[in-house]
Amino acid sequence: MSGFFKEVQRRKVYRVAAGYIIAAGFIIIIGSAVFRAWELPNSTFRLLDVLLLVGFPIALVLAWAYDVTPHGLYTTPAQAMPGSHRRRNLIMLLATGLIISAIAGFVLLPRVLARKIDKSIAVLPFQDLSDKEENAYFADGIQDGILTNLSKIGDLKVISRMSVMSYRGDGLRNAREISKALGVATLLEGSVRRIGNRVRVNVQLINANDNEHVWAEDYDRDLTDVFAIQTDLAQKIAASLQAKLSANEKERLDRQPTQNPDAYLLFIQAHDCANRPDHFRDTSLRAQAIKLDPKFAAACAGLSMVQSWIYHESEPTQARREQARRNADEALRLQPDLPEGHLALGFSYYYGDRDYERALAEFEIAKRDLPNEAQAYMAIGAIKRRQGKWAESIANFEKAAVLDPKNVSILVNLASSYMAVRNFEAAEKTLDRATAIAPESFATVGFKAYLAIASKGDLIGAGKQISSLPADVDPNGLVTWARYWVLILQRKFPEALAVVQKFPGETLAAEGAAPVPKAFLEGRIHLLQGNKEKAQPALEHARLVSEQLLRDAPDDPPRHAQHGLILAALDRKQEAIAEGKRAIELRPESQDAFDGPKSTASLAEIYASTGESDEAFRLLDHLLQVPNGLTIPTLKLDPAWDPLRKDPRFQALIDKYAANR
Repeated sequence: MSGFFKEVQRRKVYRVAAGYIIAAGFIIIIGSAVFRAWELPNSTFRLLDVLLLVGFPIALVLAWAYDVTPHGLYTTPAQAMPGSHRRRNLIMLLATGLIISAIAGFVLLPRVLARKIDKSIAVLPFQDLSDKEENAYFADGIQDGILTNLSKIGDLKVISRMSVMSYRGDGLRNAREISKALGVATLLEGSVRRIGNRVRVNVQLINANDNEHVWAEDYDRDLTDVFAIQTDLAQKIAASLQAKLSANEKERLDRQPTQNPDAYLLFIQAHDCANRPDHFRDTSLRAQAIKLDPKFAAACAGLSMVQSWIYHESEPTQARREQARRNADEALRLQPDLPEGHLALGFSYYYGDRDYERALAEFEIAKRDLPNEAQAYMAIGAIKRRQGKWAESIANFEKAAVLDPKNVSILVNLASSYMAVRNFEAAEKTLDRATAIAPESFATVGFKAYLAIASKGDLIGAGKQISSLPADVDPNGLVTWARYWVLILQRKFPEALAVVQKFPGETLAAEGAAPVPKAFLEGRIHLLQGNKEKAQPALEHARLVSEQLLRDAPDDPPRHAQHGLILAALDRKQEAIAEGKRAIELRPESQDAFDGPKSTASLAEIYASTGESDEAFRLLDHLLQVPNGLTIPTLKLDPAWDPLRKDPRFQALIDKYAANR
């Protein structure tokens, strides 16, 4: 044996072995970084490791046989010894190299072969293979059920439904591009075939980094076993991603939302409709599901959330508010620990009562038990900005955008918070992300136009943005109102009147405001043209429409503010000021730092148009300082402030704040 070691030393094999190990380690370190930067698949990195391990015993044999000298490569001279000893030494050398490579492989390869996957996943829309078209929603329902179960696992990052649905209908999918866009390491894709009460589900879990299938499963079950399929898949995925399941999480996964398959079918149909702009306010499917199964807590929670949204967005009536609260309470009575129930109750407190603290308490419970639910973070972000906690608002919207990166509503809300604190650059970048997702959405195009004006006074850019919208896109008059507003700022009054008169309805929706009587816009344009005679009948009609809007929702601040502006245009000064003050009383800035300044701005406009210049300047000075107040460019452009322009204080205000903008 001593002869073997002397021969290894003489042939300088030690030196080659040490050099090889050092070089191999260096190659592995550099290769790991380079392969990740170039987004090469894990299989390529594994192949490199295997080649280095195989090369080690080969390098030892070559070192035994040859010497590298300054004069070139020469065969190492053999010492006089029996032939059996030479064969023994060579076998021992080869065995030593193989053993060392095997040990290194045992330590190194499991880490590589484990294909370290981040605990993040997107459940892509399932392909529907059913024969009947009316079953198409069922594939989305299966996908949504799996996604909902995964969202309850705190140790996972799960992308929300809105973002993954943008990939519905894609044929050949590029896993790496999708994972990069959504910020996840794994994708779940599958197909569903429903024939009567039989369901066949095929799924594959994909490591998006190298497009390799981690595993695949097939299920052929009765419709009543759908919940078992969803639970089993969630547990398998959690195990594959090495995500820890708490006892509470496991218990929630095992719980079936309803024992009635027909009620469940209605429920998943409602989920499908919720993501369609023309159906998201539909409450009938959830109501039918509850009728079939009065103990269906998740359906009660879903119905409550839709009713709260309708109350907030378009119908702030007492009846709608009470319906939302009643259904949220019922959901939690049936299932006190239902996280969706706490989410629904939170929206009821927030939208219905403006009770921020109770709403936040409910949203925190929902966030704890639905850690991947973007809605909870979005709602918290919305409340925080109303409380004037802008940094916290932005942080929560950013978190929601991580969980739901293709949700335009989240991005627009995030941009709104940036806009409110006059971080115009961040707002623009956020809107660019939203525009890339929905280039023809009014929410993005309209906001980009507003941002162009508010930040830079860019009327040409704003006009181009609005003009880019398709001619037939005008949800409830939003586009008409935006075109009217840009034309007014451009002082193209005849064109603005023509745009308004083409709109067929009695009222137009305005972003973040009350429904606007069409007659009010017509009357205002006539006043700006100096034609008070034409303005009068239009404004009188607008007053009647506005009074009815107030009767429908007597506690809605934007409706009072708008009514005050109409009365001011009719020279009913005291009544106008009273309405403006009433709007502020209902929603003061101390209680709502986001919408409160809008009411203040309306009162400032009422003061300006009724000759109360001192009060108008006092409020303008305030609005140019507070978040979500006025900006210098809009102050310069808006004809609403024309009554103040000749006052030296107007230019003084511009000079005071222009340097800081």
